[in-house]
Amino acid sequence: MNELIPIGIAEIDVTPEYPVRLSGYGARREETSKVATPLYARALAIGSEEPVLLLTLDNCGVSECVKNSIALELEKLTGITQERIVLCYTHTHSGPMLSGVAPMLFSADISSDHQQHIDRYTEEVTGKLVQVGIQALSDQEQCRLSYYEGHVGFAVNRRQEIGPVDHVMPMIRIDDSCGKLRAVWISYACHCTSLGPSDNFICGDWAGFAAQTIKQNQAPALALVTIGCAANANPFPRTGLPYARRHGKDIAWEVNRLLDTPGRPLTQLPQSRTVRTQLPYDTMPSREEWLAKAKEQGPAGYHARQWIAHMEAGKKVPEALGYTVQTWTFGAELAMVFLTGEVVADYASILRRMYDPSRLWVGAYANDLPGYIPSRRISREGGYEAGDAMVFFGLPNRFSDEVEQRVIDAVQQVIPDTFRRS
Repeated sequence: MNELIPIGIAEIDVTPEYPVRLSGYGARREETSKVATPLYARALAIGSEEPVLLLTLDNCGVSECVKNSIALELEKLTGITQERIVLCYTHTHSGPMLSGVAPMLFSADISSDHQQHIDRYTEEVTGKLVQVGIQALSDQEQCRLSYYEGHVGFAVNRRQEIGPVDHVMPMIRIDDSCGKLRAVWISYACHCTSLGPSDNFICGDWAGFAAQTIKQNQAPALALVTIGCAANANPFPRTGLPYARRHGKDIAWEVNRLLDTPGRPLTQLPQSRTVRTQLPYDTMPSREEWLAKAKEQGPAGYHARQWIAHMEAGKKVPEALGYTVQTWTFGAELAMVFLTGEVVADYASILRRMYDPSRLWVGAYANDLPGYIPSRRISREGGYEAGDAMVFFGLPNRFSDEVEQRVIDAVQQVIPDTFRRS
């Protein structure tokens, strides 16, 4: 019999009630108030003395500033320390733009009225994430946790059809003391891009439909969905609402299958560890190169003009990106890794070669969205995930080849050696 652990679960609607510009696609620049599915913030608190707190949000991503303000407010109101909070976003490309996220996405200045709605929504969703976190921390009951590993196949490598992709779907099941299902938490490594740039309406995409369908199948239990190393993985087929529903149902079907099988008990309270590292950028362009690039039309020219203005204002161009790696370890039973940003599938493969894959949960799209985190292989191949996308995220340059090792070194600092392969 599993050990009883205090667990709190909460959910709150974060769908805007006014027109707002959506994130995810730079070509889509009109505001919308159309809603295909509501958006949610959810929270899972584990433990009462030194709890850990998971916050999930149906959105493309959050800024480090927003994440830090949420953590500071929760620490002030509840006493939970910032290093025990992880915020994961589903990366739906059909959620409202948030302030400070991919600030050059549209390769053009955002009008003041659009920016007012973006800032308004950012403030509202920040407050609701604090609210849902407080609810989960303050309303706990004794529960049992079990771990499962499933597989879902709709993610495909978008760079090469036979390239690396992660089809593992880890799941944690949460039952109350009487054995009644309270919630499931699943992770899958696929972009939330079942919908395309022509679909200008609010929607949780496949992750939203997965949570919705699981809740319908297992009412009144809730479903929390987070994303794995999906930076180079898209759903197939796409695009359109029917595909988003279909992929969500694929996830829900696998959840149903797993719930009919015995899971592995998690009996230890999780310990949270966090480390910060620096991801160095490649050699910066010279001023002449910046000026030449600034004459171009399109995203690269806009990006260069913004950085030239930054330098002319007397500000320094950063040489590296501050990067957070976080883990939750349940004794020696399970290690959960939370990697910041859009992390490519290679990292899941690397970590499963280093650590026992049966006791390893590899997650990404956590804490904030600075941009793509390429592997050494992808950096050398070039292309969108390797560095071309940095013009939309407002990064000054692509990363150097050192990035993969920096990330892996950071992970090794926060996963105990008991999880290493023998």
